[in-house]
Amino acid sequence: MRILLINPNLTQAITDTVAHAARSAAAPGTEIVAVTGTFGPEVIASRAENAVAAHSALDLAAHHAGGCNAVVLGVSLDSGLGALREFLDIPVVGMSEAGLHVASLLGARIALVTFGARLVPLYEELVRGYGFAGHVIRVAALPFAPADAYTDPVRVRTGLAERCRDLVESDGAEAIVLAGAALAGIGDAIQREVPVPLVDGVKAAVPLAEGLVRLGLPKPRAGSLSHPGARATVGLSSALDALFSGKRFDPPTQ
Repeated sequence: MRILLINPNLTQAITDTVAHAARSAAAPGTEIVAVTGTFGPEVIASRAENAVAAHSALDLAAHHAGGCNAVVLGVSLDSGLGALREFLDIPVVGMSEAGLHVASLLGARIALVTFGARLVPLYEELVRGYGFAGHVIRVAALPFAPADAYTDPVRVRTGLAERCRDLVESDGAEAIVLAGAALAGIGDAIQREVPVPLVDGVKAAVPLAEGLVRLGLPKPRAGSLSHPGARATVGLSSALDALFSGKRFDPPTQ
């Protein structure tokens, strides 16, 4: 099985981080093909950057999804998720979407932790859109930037552990989703310091994608996630233009 892991920002270190987490969660025989954006924002931390990242995610899928059985979005705002599901015949799983689903199976009261207060409303909207508003009791911000996970990892791990314990003690969180691609893998390092499950979105997404591939259920041919039909476009890459024109990828057999 081959899973395409898409990071639509330009930071190779983030791609490397999510790829390592994805490979640690993959079943034997699953190949993780990790790709990084070629245009757009270096880091996705605003609505405008997220809008451009959605375009980048579509373009990366158009160039690299051939020969893959599923796609996992290695970006915590799940940029372009719905659009990718319209275009592709293979399963597409967002890391925050997967983290919320897994957390809901582990605890009745979920908290989500991310970088920076500016992103809190965006994750709150994501939570509502996925139907988890009744389960998520807090979206909490860390006082760090994503780059701090690489430049000062000890401080980030210490601050993350403290914030997670506070969410348990003060808010009654029973499972915590670590939302931020730069946080991939950090939960393993601090899990013993926190008394509830820390759910890594990428590590949750890979087994879900594998399971969907094995189920073999078809893509909807009706409704809002069916392919919208051939559309004329101007100024897009030739690969993305082909997706708008109705190009299909035939996944390899299992």
